[in-house]
Amino acid sequence: MEQYIQPFVQVCKTVFKSLLNCEIIPGRAYFIQKEAFLDWDISGIIALTGEVKGLISISMGASTASKIAGRLIGEGIDFSDADVVDAIGEIVNIIAGNVKKNLEDMFKIIISLPAVVRGNARFIVIPEERTRLLCIPFTVFDTDTIWLSLTID
Repeated sequence: MEQYIQPFVQVCKTVFKSLLNCEIIPGRAYFIQKEAFLDWDISGIIALTGEVKGLISISMGASTASKIAGRLIGEGIDFSDADVVDAIGEIVNIIAGNVKKNLEDMFKIIISLPAVVRGNARFIVIPEERTRLLCIPFTVFDTDTIWLSLTID
């Protein structure tokens, strides 16, 4: 499974270093159970279609999202600002675009426009029985955590 995870990890590390000038440290990947409760305040989501179907999402708490938006746009961004939604959508879009580029020699992949979900709805329900949600935690800003989640058919 490591060979499938590593391209996603590398893209995330590169995107955070180049866009936000910060290092992120990957943790151990794990599968999330169906209808699991998740402690995330915001998620940016992109669907994959074509020869590879699934989704890529990046999720985090409110303070982490504000820090990321602040790094992209300027300091003093509050979680309630629309700029936070834009920043998280842009981050997931860049990650998905780079993954697509890295895999285009093997697969024809089409990515959707990003969707951002913010608020208290913290359940992900996966309708397909055979689809599992893989989650890769990353440490960012020394103590914060972001999660990259993937489903791929």
